[in-house]
Amino acid sequence: MNKAEDMLWVSQVVISDDRRAFDRLVQKYQSSIRRFLQNLTMGDKALSDDLAQETFIKAYLNIRSFQGISAFSTWLYRIAYNTFYDSVRARHIYEELNIAEFDRKNFTETEYSSDKSDIFVALKLLRADEQAAILLCYMEDKTHKEIAKILNIPLGTVKTNILKGKEKMGKFLTQAGYGN
Repeated sequence: MNKAEDMLWVSQVVISDDRRAFDRLVQKYQSSIRRFLQNLTMGDKALSDDLAQETFIKAYLNIRSFQGISAFSTWLYRIAYNTFYDSVRARHIYEELNIAEFDRKNFTETEYSSDKSDIFVALKLLRADEQAAILLCYMEDKTHKEIAKILNIPLGTVKTNILKGKEKMGKFLTQAGYGN
């Protein structure tokens, strides 16, 4: 029902420009797309909300290019990831991150515990492709195959990125006092 329901709404948007059908798609995926982007932006709620809005605008404008080969959610996550990546490039942030300069201003005690901020610090240790693969796998419950489509990389690379990302994060979190 999930994929069929999405395809019905997509076809209503494409055929008759039914904005209510698109609104249903937005309502269905809004929370997960925002969560994915908030994790990619290391908790920057304002930026992730802006990126989510831009993602849905791009999806609406380009919905006729959706071919239905993969799930609508996979197509939408791909747009979200590209939107995030474009914002990073536009801000000239895509450089090596210095953990000593980690800015905790995006975290409030009620929203993010110190444990969560340590996870964000650990995520910052990863390359962008490792971060995205880890977040899609463990935060968004995407399969390796779906992640490969979203990130447009080979399945083996996804598995490697997840493995290396887990190792780097595990090492950092162990040194920070988590685990054994």
